[in-house]
Amino acid sequence: MRQMAKLNPISDDARPSHDELECLRAENHELRNENNELKARFTALEVLADTDTLTPLPNRRCLIRELDRVIRHVTRYKTCAALLFVDVNGLKKINDTYGHSAGDATLIHVAQLLRSTLRSTDLVARIGGDEFGLLLDPIDPDAVIKKVATLHRLIALSPYNYGKAAREVGISIGHTIILKDDTIEQILERADTSMYSFKRDQRSDK
Repeated sequence: MRQMAKLNPISDDARPSHDELECLRAENHELRNENNELKARFTALEVLADTDTLTPLPNRRCLIRELDRVIRHVTRYKTCAALLFVDVNGLKKINDTYGHSAGDATLIHVAQLLRSTLRSTDLVARIGGDEFGLLLDPIDPDAVIKKVATLHRLIALSPYNYGKAAREVGISIGHTIILKDDTIEQILERADTSMYSFKRDQRSDK
């Protein structure tokens, strides 16, 4: 039977002194603090990269990431979710007539109203100049239609004060149900097509 090698005890000369131990402890504490600070900075940068600077809602980058997560969840668990595209009507005319500060106020107003309707599982993001995306997860298909009607009514009945007058704003909404094995591109295209179809129908009714 092989004998285990005996470990030689550390000589007193090789042991770190009390001052050296204290120095190592201080260095370790400093490294921990620096690491925590770097983590906090990284988290702050991630939040900044995911946030629209005007509204401030999550931005398109954040929506796309969450959409990818929802697709995988729908595919695996056969749940139901939906994506809504919301377009602010006539924003260019507002900018041209009253200035870009009025347009910004319009977007902030709509963003606040959209956010006020969200559940904890939903996400609303500003995805373009005058467009917002709402990711509703989970939601029943029939509830999507009711949600669209609720949003139209909410915006129509919520004028906002800018300058000396209360100003009304309208929206166009397109929606699509997220299907099993959908791709991000397919979902975005369906929601976009639905929104522009709604806008065309609005124009033809006038």
